[in-house]
Amino acid sequence: MDLENQKRVLDLSEKYGKENVVVVLGTAEAESAGLTAETVAAGDPTYAGPLAGVSLGLVVYHVFELKDQFDAQVYDDQCGMMEMVLDVDALNNEVSSMRKQFSKF
Repeated sequence: MDLENQKRVLDLSEKYGKENVVVVLGTAEAESAGLTAETVAAGDPTYAGPLAGVSLGLVVYHVFELKDQFDAQVYDDQCGMMEMVLDVDALNNEVSSMRKQFSKF
C-alpha cells in the first residue's frame, strides 16, 4: 500500500471513526493482499508510511470475499474475469487471516 493511500485510510478513520470504516481490497496476489490487510489493521510492517506503528484495527476484506454482497451483474462485469484467473482461495485466506488476527471491530 503506497504512502498516499495509507494517509487516506488514516484520514478517513479519523473523520468517520475506525468502527465505521471497512477496507475492501482488489489486490491480485495473496502476499500483497496480506501485507495491505496487515497495514490497515495492525500498522505498516515496513515502518515506511503514515500507518507505521499505528494499529487502526480496521476491518478488511478482499472483494472476492464479498461476492454475495454485490449485484450479480455488477460483480460479474467488474470482477468476473479476474475471479477466473486468480487464486481466489489464497487471496481470501490471506486477508481473512489478517482480519482475524488484527481487526478490532
